[in-house]
Parts: sequence; structure tokens; C-alpha cells
Amino acid sequence: MVKDGVPVEIQSVGAGAVNQAVKAIAISRGFLSPVGIELSCVPSFADIVIDGEYRTAIRFDIMPRYISQSNDVH
Repeated sequence: MVKDGVPVEIQSVGAGAVNQAVKAIAISRGFLSPVGIELSCVPSFADIVIDGEYRTAIRFDIMPRYISQSNDVH
């Protein structure tokens, strides 16, 4: 889990699934930001096989990046 510092991979096939994956990443940012974790996301293409057919998926590699929670004003 990203919250535990472990990178996560999401693969989506089809416009609707990619849309839902992007929304899930955006929602996750909202949950993790208050605890000092920012998400870094790298999209790429992946060739996969579904029911014996080759398909192209969009792959999201999601990595945590820890941010300072300092309230100091400079």
C-alpha cells in the first residue's frame, strides 16, 4: 500500500476504466496529503492478454513521496 511506503501499480483497459483509475488516484491524494504523503504517478502503455486476446492497457505506477508538515511561515 502506498500509505505504508510501497509503490502500487494500476492497469486499466478502456476509456471508462482509465477514467475511474484517474479519479481513484485523485481521491487517494486527498486522503494521503494531510498525513504528509504526496503521490507521484507515471502512466505508460502495457500489452496484456485478456481471454486469449492481446489488448493495450494504460498502466499507472504510483509511488509515495513524503512531504514536510512544517507549519513554519518564512
